[in-house]
Amino acid sequence: MRDLGAGFRHLLEGQRWVARHGRQFGFGLLPGLITLVLYLAALVALAVWGADAVAWATPFADDWGSPWQGLFRGFLTVVLFALGLLLAVVTFTAVTLLIGGPFYDTLSQEVDRDVSPDGTAPQSGLSFWRELWISARDSLRIVVRAGIWGVLLFALGFVPFAGQTVVPVIGFFVTGFFLTEELTAVALQRRGVQLRERLALLRSRKMLVWGFGTPLGLAFLVPLAAVFLMPGAVAGATLLSRELLGEETRDGDDDHEGDRYDANDTGVPTPRPQPPAGSPAPGR
Repeated sequence: MRDLGAGFRHLLEGQRWVARHGRQFGFGLLPGLITLVLYLAALVALAVWGADAVAWATPFADDWGSPWQGLFRGFLTVVLFALGLLLAVVTFTAVTLLIGGPFYDTLSQEVDRDVSPDGTAPQSGLSFWRELWISARDSLRIVVRAGIWGVLLFALGFVPFAGQTVVPVIGFFVTGFFLTEELTAVALQRRGVQLRERLALLRSRKMLVWGFGTPLGLAFLVPLAAVFLMPGAVAGATLLSRELLGEETRDGDDDHEGDRYDANDTGVPTPRPQPPAGSPAPGR
């Protein structure tokens, strides 16, 4: 249970970080807005033509009498739309990260610099196009895995009672796991952590992952919430990645003796001015 709270705390800390860095937050909205328009168009199409698709896929029910045909196909139409919504939530992050990859990578580096004791951020050393290829390849693999889970949960949705109670809950935890994987990939890929290793790392701390990703997945169901929460989610996932790897992290709001490094808009760490010699220390 402690890890659940820690995961949720990283989610909140990420939102706080972008709130203190308005320029980063503003640029982070653009990829989410583009992705939102694309997904809304797809969901509207599914709502308009979903019933026709179900009727085409269930020709065996053509001769069923009323009200059974309507109830059966109506139920499948609702489940189909719910499945589409689940996949939209899971894949929204992947598509948004691909569209806004360069910015989100820069944002993640700024977070690393801000909370790292030495004011530095790990670098992958790979070219832009190589990083883009790896990100796209890994995102596709995650989408396929999420799709398999989606089909399985769709089938389990036909189980009486459990399909309407237990399965949706499992679905949100599955969504939270894959959301967290996509978001932490930004920071972990810079550290050279491959997909297989990332998945093993996340499975070793499931409670921490669920504490971060499940509330985020629920929030993403609120219209427009995903767009506004995305920059903070990337920032929070960077903090989560540091905990998963056991990296030392300091609070960006705390004062420390010696030089204090803050991330600025240029990404260059700058030392905080020190008090004149002989002046009393703060708080004394």
